[in-house]
Amino acid sequence: MSSARSEILARLRKSSKEPDRNTITRGQWSLGRAPAAPLPAADTCEAFFINVIKNHGTVDSTGSRSDTVSAIGAYLYENFRSKRLVAGNDPRLAAMPWRDAGVLPRFGGVEEGEHVALSFARLAVAETGAVVTFTGKANPAANNLLPEHHLVLVEAEDIVATLEDAWDRINAELEKAPRPRGINFIAGPSSTGDIEGQLVYGAHGPRSWHVIVVGEVPAGALERAQAAVGS
Repeated sequence: MSSARSEILARLRKSSKEPDRNTITRGQWSLGRAPAAPLPAADTCEAFFINVIKNHGTVDSTGSRSDTVSAIGAYLYENFRSKRLVAGNDPRLAAMPWRDAGVLPRFGGVEEGEHVALSFARLAVAETGAVVTFTGKANPAANNLLPEHHLVLVEAEDIVATLEDAWDRINAELEKAPRPRGINFIAGPSSTGDIEGQLVYGAHGPRSWHVIVVGEVPAGALERAQAAVGS
């Protein structure tokens, strides 16, 4: 009787102890990953385009840096009759051939009176239509959150299928480089439903969001995406 009681108490003490880190890690891995939401298209780029449009953003694709600058210039002039914007100090943005299209960027954080900001995204997620930015001195968080109009560049090769894929890439990058001040997942313009139950855009951030995918994109992917959403 005493032996059985001791064994039971020993088991209770063992189960009540806080598991060590390795045990927790093994338990997490044993759970595996939940199945991702099905993509709206078989091609990752096309699926990303579809979800950006569904998120009330607009999207374009370009094949080179020169084409990208021309697309930005055309977008700015069509919407604002101006070719001025503010961009972060990201070296990839600084190296763009801005003069080719007469675009006049100011590098830094957005200030009062500046309505259009440009960011460079590290990744894009087809599953949600989100872009992922690392914020810090070179890419101020204010440029993502405060301007009325937010433009984002992302490389076609940096579009991943799922959020899990995105975090795998992020974690791998963080092992090799200093941690950023913040990581933003942005999936559309700012919106709120708090005002009389009506969905309002731009209530506390950008009211328009334009994504330009730079690089090799499957032929017709953008057109098929626009047709699928009816835009």
